[in-house]
Amino acid sequence: MIASQRQFFILSRLRTRGAVRIAALSNELGVSSMTVRRDIADLADRGLLRRVHGGAVSTSALLAEPLFSVKSQLDVDLKDEIAQAAISFVSPGDVVAIGGGTTTYVFAQRLMESRRSDGITILTNSTPVAELVQATESKDVEVIVTGGVVTRSNSLVGPIADKIISSLRVNSLFLGTHSVSIPRGFLTPNSLEASTNQALMGISDRTFILADHSKWQNTSLSLFASFDAVDAVIADSGLPPAQASATRELVKDLVLADGIVAQTPKSEPERAQSSEE
Repeated sequence: MIASQRQFFILSRLRTRGAVRIAALSNELGVSSMTVRRDIADLADRGLLRRVHGGAVSTSALLAEPLFSVKSQLDVDLKDEIAQAAISFVSPGDVVAIGGGTTTYVFAQRLMESRRSDGITILTNSTPVAELVQATESKDVEVIVTGGVVTRSNSLVGPIADKIISSLRVNSLFLGTHSVSIPRGFLTPNSLEASTNQALMGISDRTFILADHSKWQNTSLSLFASFDAVDAVIADSGLPPAQASATRELVKDLVLADGIVAQTPKSEPERAQSSEE
């Protein structure tokens, strides 16, 4: 198969899936991963797609939220590294809020495998996270779901979710983001999701943003948090030094998932409670 035919195949896959992985394309096309990388690089240079770690996404997917099933196939190793670093900020018995998205889903998976999840309560607006926690019958974990309107990323958002969230209190919040903009902050394509993220931040003692390095290259519409509104950004070590340095200038703490350990707050977090107490 010549290059033009391979590239047409890649673009057709992008139109139906929104994202593709190099390994899968290599198997489907019967060519090496290096050949697929060259084809993707050529298409990216022509503005027909956007390269990400391990694959590519449609240019139209930069402003529209991809499906959860699509995003869950991208940057799996990076998400796992970030998740492993993030669970160090949870202690047994905490009340933790987990936002929607695939990076936070991997965080929930790793948390449920850890002893740090003993006796915790999880508030989430992610239906996959709620299903994951509910299926883990051996764990002494309570899960509270916000309710709301379901997005393409299987998040529950909108006025119903915001109202339920506003009556609660949590120790720590773990949010994903569609894009990181310097110096603006963190953005998502869905304005309702931005509002619900803000509601979650409003009831949290600490807010952590989980974002792999590709998020610094993404573009999105709705700002939900500035850098000074979050306590830490947890990213992977693939974040370029210039962007890491610029981010450190803006955020309270930047944790790179390469063995760097951030200090936990000295004060003991309080249990979640109704804001009406």
